[in-house]
Amino acid sequence: MKVILVKDVKGSGKAGDTINAADGYARNYLLKNGLAVEANNKNLNELAGKKASEQHKLDVEKAGNEDIAKKLNGKNVTVKAKAGEGGKLFGAVKNSAVADAIEEQYGVKIDKKKINLNSEIKSFGDFSAVIKMSQGVSCTVEIKVVEG
Repeated sequence: MKVILVKDVKGSGKAGDTINAADGYARNYLLKNGLAVEANNKNLNELAGKKASEQHKLDVEKAGNEDIAKKLNGKNVTVKAKAGEGGKLFGAVKNSAVADAIEEQYGVKIDKKKINLNSEIKSFGDFSAVIKMSQGVSCTVEIKVVEG
């Protein structure tokens, strides 16, 4: 019997897969427990529609990330930090400060978790960071830490 899995089933497949299962296994376990639905025309069309919708959503997200990467790649971001005597920073410049500076200077909102600093920033100077967005899109920004 041909069924479409609604949930992941160990040893059978992942949600959304269309599989051939033994009649008894399909009727008495998969269908009965709500793990699968029968693979009739209606259900197959719904599955195709869901897959197309998910792919479209991923394509739109990737296009948006590529636009952000083009806008930010190679740009300089100035981050202001407070320092004590001798030019030592109070603490360190964190990802959240870099994300706030990017939003303030370029109007692009970046999640702080997507910013990878090459090293801890504990002094004034120039540093670089990689912004890794979803779908394999990334860009590099130059960070300039100044007293503020």
